[in-house]
Amino acid sequence: MLKCSVDDIIQRIQNEELFEAVSEDYSFTLKIDAYVPYVCGAVHDGHQFRKSLWDNCTHTEHERWYEEDPCTKEMVQSHPIVIAGCDSRFEYDLNRPPETAIYKDAWGKELWKEPLPIKERELSRQKHHNFYRVVAALIQKLEAKFPKVIVFDMHSYNWKRWDREVPLWNLGTTNIDNARFGELVEFWRFMLGNMVLPNGIKTLAHVNDTFQGNGHFLKFITNNFDNTLVLATEISKVYCDEQTGIIFPEVVRSVEEQLKVMIPKMVRAFEIENV
Repeated sequence: MLKCSVDDIIQRIQNEELFEAVSEDYSFTLKIDAYVPYVCGAVHDGHQFRKSLWDNCTHTEHERWYEEDPCTKEMVQSHPIVIAGCDSRFEYDLNRPPETAIYKDAWGKELWKEPLPIKERELSRQKHHNFYRVVAALIQKLEAKFPKVIVFDMHSYNWKRWDREVPLWNLGTTNIDNARFGELVEFWRFMLGNMVLPNGIKTLAHVNDTFQGNGHFLKFITNNFDNTLVLATEISKVYCDEQTGIIFPEVVRSVEEQLKVMIPKMVRAFEIENV
């Protein structure tokens, strides 16, 4: 894997180079094995939390991990184009717009013992800005090459905090063109609902049940590119123990292996659908 400046990453995209890189500040990774009409994104996969913030943070490492989306990059790592955040959403949230990306409080608890210094806030804002510079360059290149593009926006959520049955998979579609893409959403929901996982995990796939797809990653791409569909795809954290942080690798691997088949099927359906 290369370590590259954001300008270098963007230049490589414009030149249609195949590469795998981490940004020079280690805030995100991008792999391009082939220029294909789809992208897998995992903006909340990261857990890094820079040392200058440690003493000022009220949340423990586990409390931060609990609200992150561990293993979401791993679930799609075999696909040709994968972009993922490396930093914790508790430093800055890539799925929020820049003006609210740095939390004041998180899940009912003040995040900082003292207000963040301006230099710390600006460093985080710059990382957020750089990520979206690369996202824009990547989607622009793909839309120039292909009639339409699909982005699989991978997330996870804590199912045990709900007091009712919740689905294994939730698709958030509030901010996409459902008149145009509704049948494709239903096809994606149908495939995910037929996933078979170990340990007797019940498979349900719903649309706009636990979440509605209000994230900035989806909105940024949808608002700036006319021919790209973003599918906010959220798995409940059945692949780990939310309370202890233990990962169940057999479940993660099973999801990854089945997505190797399902995602290309979805891309093919997208390509032939007249939308």
